[in-house]
Amino acid sequence: MDEIITFLNSCVWSWPLVGLCLLGGLYFSFGTRFVQIRHFGEMVRLLFKNDKTKKEGISSFQAFALALSGRVGTGNIVGVAMAIGFGGPGAIVWMWIIAFFGAGTAYAEACLAQIYKQRHGNQLRGGPAYYIEKGLNCRWLAILFATLRVLFLVGYSLLIS
Repeated sequence: MDEIITFLNSCVWSWPLVGLCLLGGLYFSFGTRFVQIRHFGEMVRLLFKNDKTKKEGISSFQAFALALSGRVGTGNIVGVAMAIGFGGPGAIVWMWIIAFFGAGTAYAEACLAQIYKQRHGNQLRGGPAYYIEKGLNCRWLAILFATLRVLFLVGYSLLIS
């Protein structure tokens, strides 16, 4: 079992994945004409906007806190400390570069999630499986994504326990 996990880990966490993530970030950054810079002021303004007329949903700050909680965890904090420990202070520069271009990818993900979310009763549902199915018109790929996601999460939880 350990050999299988090591093999899968070496396939997934490899240099091609890093390159693919960086190319995706470059593509979305240039494709959105660097939305992470152009709309920074608007983001800050909307973050603290207090809209009392809104009847449903969550506030801008609640949405920010929810997005932040989904992206920042113990792994991020420990990962930064380890990167600085192993790579020195220069590692911070590369983390900033990757984070800058990763913001373009995060923006594209958030837009797709908003475009393809669906209402089920009183709930809104969405996410990658929804926009893969509706946006790419490829139900089998959405099912494969959701199934692999569940399997990897179960495997990870068994691995750390």
